[in-house]
Amino acid sequence: MSTTNTSGRRKTAVARIYLSEGSGQLTVNGKDYKEYFPTLPLQYIATQSVEVSGSSGKFDVKANVAGGGIKGQAEAVRLAIAKAIVELDAEKKPALRAKGIMTRDDRMVERKKPGRRKARKRFQFSKR
Repeated sequence: MSTTNTSGRRKTAVARIYLSEGSGQLTVNGKDYKEYFPTLPLQYIATQSVEVSGSSGKFDVKANVAGGGIKGQAEAVRLAIAKAIVELDAEKKPALRAKGIMTRDDRMVERKKPGRRKARKRFQFSKR
């Protein structure tokens, strides 16, 4: 029986997953993924790596997700599942990479700087 543990990140969201052979069940924070990710686009993102690799119905996934927003969490789950699938079968990596799933999207919110209204926006300049 093949099992693997991996993590995926996106913005400030972190997903730790436990992938094992099974019937294709995806559990996120103790709930079914359809309950945790209520909209269809989020459900698609969370299961995209399983669909692309052609291993739907072969693995059970138990995910613990924390931080960020719900979309970042879905993308973190997607990356973690993809990394776990590649760890078990390296031949599936090119298909996942072609869809851009294997790349960690490292864009983060820029910090607010002192003397600025936001990260980049300045206060209104008055000549007189």
